[in-house]
Amino acid sequence: MGYSDIYDAWKTDPEAFWMKAAEAVDWFSPPSRALFDENAPIYEWYSDAMVNTCYNAVDRHVEAGRGDQVAIIHDSPVTHSRREITFFELRNRVASLAGGLKAKGVGKGDRVIIYMPMIPEAVEAMLACSRIGAIHSVVFGGFAAHELAVRIDDAKPKCIIAASCGIEPGRVVHYKPLLDGALEQSEHQPDFCVVFQREQEVAHLEEGRDVNWHGFQYGTDPVDCLPVEGNHPSYILYTSGTTGQPKGVIRHTAGQLVALQWTMENIYNMEPGDVFWAASDVGWVVGHSYICYGPLIHGNTTVIFEGKPVGTPDAGTFWRVIQEHKVRALFTAPTALRAIKREDPNGEFIKKYDLSGLKALYLAGERADPDTIKWAQEHLGVPVVDHWWQTETGWAIAANPLGIEELPIKLGSPSVPMPGYDVHILDEGGHEVPAGQMGAIAIKLPLPPGTLPTLWNAGERYMKSYLAHFPGYYETGDAGYKDEDGYLYIMARTDDVINVAGHRLSTGAMEEVLAAHPDVAECAVIGVADTLKGQLPLGFLCLNAGHERSPEEVIAECVYMVRDQIGPVAAFKHACVVDRLPKTRSGKILRGTMQKIADNEAFKMPATIDDPAILDEITVALKDAGYAKQS
Repeated sequence: MGYSDIYDAWKTDPEAFWMKAAEAVDWFSPPSRALFDENAPIYEWYSDAMVNTCYNAVDRHVEAGRGDQVAIIHDSPVTHSRREITFFELRNRVASLAGGLKAKGVGKGDRVIIYMPMIPEAVEAMLACSRIGAIHSVVFGGFAAHELAVRIDDAKPKCIIAASCGIEPGRVVHYKPLLDGALEQSEHQPDFCVVFQREQEVAHLEEGRDVNWHGFQYGTDPVDCLPVEGNHPSYILYTSGTTGQPKGVIRHTAGQLVALQWTMENIYNMEPGDVFWAASDVGWVVGHSYICYGPLIHGNTTVIFEGKPVGTPDAGTFWRVIQEHKVRALFTAPTALRAIKREDPNGEFIKKYDLSGLKALYLAGERADPDTIKWAQEHLGVPVVDHWWQTETGWAIAANPLGIEELPIKLGSPSVPMPGYDVHILDEGGHEVPAGQMGAIAIKLPLPPGTLPTLWNAGERYMKSYLAHFPGYYETGDAGYKDEDGYLYIMARTDDVINVAGHRLSTGAMEEVLAAHPDVAECAVIGVADTLKGQLPLGFLCLNAGHERSPEEVIAECVYMVRDQIGPVAAFKHACVVDRLPKTRSGKILRGTMQKIADNEAFKMPATIDDPAILDEITVALKDAGYAKQS
């Protein structure tokens, strides 16, 4: 069966399709049906089943006689170390860690925040939570204390699991002081914190609150997997909200298992035992779905890579990892490839390695520019698959499903919708637009298994953010079009979330930080095009009348504040001081228009603009800052 047959089979009988897919999961008690739609437009999948994620990701492979297969390869050029963990070892390590957590009172439904770098212990912590029915929330290890504190107050964890430090090229990132700082700021306090001490930095442990990773497991009994309901939350993952208040995307246990198992075979074309490498971070959705859960559920070996595409030590590091560990499929962000291409435009490093085992390269996280795809196709000689999905969906909305059939690749398109996703392009009134015409991308409800059923403790916000604008549809927040063949093209965000190196960051959150500076009267942040990172944030500051500081001083302090409050991940380095910001008569700042000027794109004068002359002032400021070069 080809793609269109399988997609049509889903569309004709979604219930039968998803019940068939569920047969690949090991259930303690199987579901009586797939879709539970009694509370539409809130939908659930496999709600009445009893199941455990950790059992499916670890124990079942050991019981099937595959315990000696390597489950995790940790490759860390920043610490010059490599190690392998088999499924048998992984089961014992996870059962022991889960036993330690259980002995200290962590149980089903309790939240656990995980704040760790790219080490196997991060994945073990995720699996240990799922083993006992605890709900984990991984916070990216580069986030500043303030951002961590916001998440602590929202998730209210019983326990926080952290590492003493992270390692970046040339520096040690002190995680423990950031955690301590977050706990000073947060109202909610966990019962205890578990700290994994890395040899590069041994952190101070707060007596009565902090326990050592190895020490607290001593003398406790390892525990078995606890069966949980199909609709029990597996995790909370915070994604940028436009207000700066993060949104806690949740994932239900059973739907996630079925969806990820299906994708490993049908999208990524993996056989159990193959090596899969998602060069992402456990703090992002790709890390959840395709470093931790997807590969392990499907019986693949997963690579945890602690390094960078360039500089650890050179632009050949990705190709070394592929050769050494016999990686069959690589999944990374276009940013990583752009960084490699910038250092090695002629692919000299690629020629040094034997990449014959690599069958495909998958790109996601931001729009993959045609130049980068062509470069990868030419030098790697394998299918380069751009696919599109979101933190909210947890797996691909649109892809080229190599495990079903390889469809023709069209540059600039993530190809076609996957089963489960009925994708429509709508105008503002919610009407379908013709092929080739740009509109809002929306997905007809219900969303498939493995996608977000709602937001953590924010049901109304879920409805308002995703379902209210187009009743009967999930609003993706992206704009784009479909061509005559049904291929999808994603063109822009419809809100103010920008994409820096594959990380979605809210400009609203950055504006909140800038507005807190005593000399800043008003501000705006836009994403400007950047050849390496896709987008970079650029700030516009209107200073208070009578301020006595130089613009340079204020800019430097603002850059520091964003770095301190949001973290280096925001890559906020540039701002310009302007007299006023362009606005509509109702007071809405025209960020989209400013962005078009910065990126030299044609724009229509907005009909609702209050004073058109301001756009000329903005153009001058942008030229002084090195943008808007052609206008």
